[in-house]
Order: sequence, then structure tokens, then C-alpha cells
Amino acid sequence: MKKITLLFFLLTLTTTISAQENDYNEGDNYNHWSLELGGGFSEPGRRLTTGFNSDLFSSWAADLGLRYMINDKFGFKLNLLYTSVNADDKSPADFQTNFYSGTLEGVVNVGSVLNFRDWTKTFNILGHAGAGYTNMTLGDDVLFDGESNSSATLIVGITPQVRLSDKISLYADMSFQGLMSQKYAWDGYSENDVVNDIDGNIATFTAGIQIYLGNKQKHADWVDVTEKTELRKKIDSVQDRMAKLENDLQDEDQDGVPNYLDREPNTMNGVAVDSKGVAVDKNNNGIPDEIESSLDERYTSKTEFERGNASAAGVKKLLNDGYVNVYFQFNSDKPEIYSYEAINYLVKYMTENPNANAELIGYADEIGNASYNQTLSEKRAKRVYDILVASGVEESRLEYRGAGADDTVDKSSSEARQLVRRVTFKVQ
Repeated sequence: MKKITLLFFLLTLTTTISAQENDYNEGDNYNHWSLELGGGFSEPGRRLTTGFNSDLFSSWAADLGLRYMINDKFGFKLNLLYTSVNADDKSPADFQTNFYSGTLEGVVNVGSVLNFRDWTKTFNILGHAGAGYTNMTLGDDVLFDGESNSSATLIVGITPQVRLSDKISLYADMSFQGLMSQKYAWDGYSENDVVNDIDGNIATFTAGIQIYLGNKQKHADWVDVTEKTELRKKIDSVQDRMAKLENDLQDEDQDGVPNYLDREPNTMNGVAVDSKGVAVDKNNNGIPDEIESSLDERYTSKTEFERGNASAAGVKKLLNDGYVNVYFQFNSDKPEIYSYEAINYLVKYMTENPNANAELIGYADEIGNASYNQTLSEKRAKRVYDILVASGVEESRLEYRGAGADDTVDKSSSEARQLVRRVTFKVQ
């Protein structure tokens, strides 16, 4: 039956994976949009009037970009740039030129193209290039003060990235713009008499923050959708499902019912269970029918206890002579449900006899090594101790200890071993 179930699972899983491969849509797995905000410096190239130079660190720049990645490798962005070009201390006269540009650029995710994800999850590089429109406005007190010049521009740049989280990255950008028709020199003291395809240029260096927009876990900058990675994810998924299936088909309590059908996963060894793994208990007293008779033969019943031993001396004798015990599941310090009655007997006795003290002694069966059984027996005694204290018995009136394994019964009998997995009482 298990082999048939496993075969059916594998066939179903293969069909599911095939369907996933056919329906797989990269666009559903990551965010596409990002907002970029940064600032830095600019340095104009051609051209400046002879003798004039610009000051890099006073020629500050600010840019704002909105980017959309079509997939994990390619996208485009709209970028706005403002920079103020200023004279340095060695220039013969002061100047300040305001420069604005708006560009539409294609973007390539270099890290994805070159499989950076194979060795890093935090560093990436974007490349970008495109075209746009610029405006140069000359400042006051220059030869051509107040004049402005508009021009088409070409731009190319590179953007290293450092990922901080799934939603935020830091970036640094170096871009170079070539102006198609720059009429005036950047300083405003001469006209540009160079006639080329590109009459002027400027480089900008900015750094800032990228904010990823969308409700997916990752952005296209950082996803790894290579064929190898997708195959690895699917293999991992199959292995996870196989592990779950193997666990479901196990029968941890060895009652003949696999875990995924077992409604009572900790059934006592050796007792009869129904098709759902629940121990047969026709009289619903919390004791499996198969061990009830053996318990009645060795220990007094509740009716006999209440009818013939109501006196304090009688109760004390029953407690000390082992007629009242707390029993435990295999390899567990959790008392069996029916054993709470035994704990209640001791609670009543201690309440009615305020000068009495009690020692709790835990035992384990012979399954397992001596050290483990010693520890388990102590845990069982401590568990009963905690229940008694929680029920109102003062801690100073109680002691507990573990006595290790009880070897007085046949080790091969699961029913007999159930009788020695217990805590006994010694009342003084």
C-alpha cells in the first residue's frame, strides 16, 4: 500500500512540475519598479574658456530617477539631473552655471547577465545609456550673463549597487553626457566655436538610495532566475515533499496506522487501535481495554479504594504500598490521563493531613541506557511534583527523586513495561 501511495505521489508531483514549467511567468516573481534619489558632484569637460576651470567639490549635483525593469536583465529609466557648475580659485573670474537634463535610458543588469548571483547576493552593477534634452543657464556678471542654451544629449554610465534589504539598496553612479549643440562655454565668457557632432560634455558623480516598489519579496536587480537556479529550486521542492511524505508514512507509535492517518500519535505500545490509530477503550474510562485487566489484577480499583480504605491510615497504606501510582507514556514525562486520579488521592491526603510529608519516586522501564533512564525517571517525579505544588501542596512538604529503570518485569513484554513506567509515593 505504501509503495502504491508513493508511486501515485511521484506521478502527481511530476505532472505538477511540468505544469509549473509551462505556466512559469518571471514577471510574477519579483518587483519591477524602483525610485532613485542621489546627490554628488559634476565636472564639465569641453569646453571652458582658456584659463577658466571648475571646482569639483563646489559643483554639486542632484538626480532623481524612476526605473522599470522589463525582466531581470533589461529595463529603462527616466532620469532628471540638476547641477551647478562653479569656478575654482584659480579662474580669473567667478562664474556659476546651472545645468538641467532629462534623459530616457536603457538599463542592463550586468550582474544578472554575468551571473553575479552565483557568488554574491549583496553587490551588483547596472549599466545605462540613452538620450535626452538639456538646458544650460549662465549666471550673472559673466560676458553672456543670463543667456541659456538648450541641446540634445547622449548619456552613458555605470551604477554599482550594494543591497541593504529586499526593499533598499545604496548606489554610486558615474555618468558622462555629450551635448550635441553647446553654444557657450561653461564659464559664460566665450562662445563655443568647436563644430563637432558633440560640442560639449560633462561628467557627474552621484551616490544615493534606491527604493524598490511593489509587494513581491525581491526586485529584478537581485533575483536569480537562471535555468540552473530554477531547477535547483524545483529539486529542493521535490525533496521537501518527499521528506514530508516519508514522515507521513512512518508509524512512530508502531500501532499499525501511519502518521498522516493517526489521530492519536502517542498510543501505548502493544494495545489494539481502531482504523484512526486511537486505542480501543469501549467503556471510555481513559484506560486502553487491553491493559485494564492487568492493572485490575495488580492494583486496587477505584471502587475498592473508596469503599474499603477511607480512613487516613488506609489511604496512607495504599499510597506507601504501591497501590496508587502515576503511570506514563513510553519515553515521556506526561502522565497518562487516568493517572491524574492517583495524583488527586495524594492531594486529598496531604490536604487532610497537614503534618504529612511525601516523597515522589520516579521509574523508567529497561528500554534505553542507564543514564537516560535515570534522567527520565527524575523528570517524571519532577512532573508529578509540579502538579502537586500547582494543586496547593506546599513545596516544603514534598521531595522527589529518580530511581532509574525498574527491572522487575519481563523486558520483552510491552504491557509489563507499562506498569513500571511510573511514580510511586512514600508518605510520612
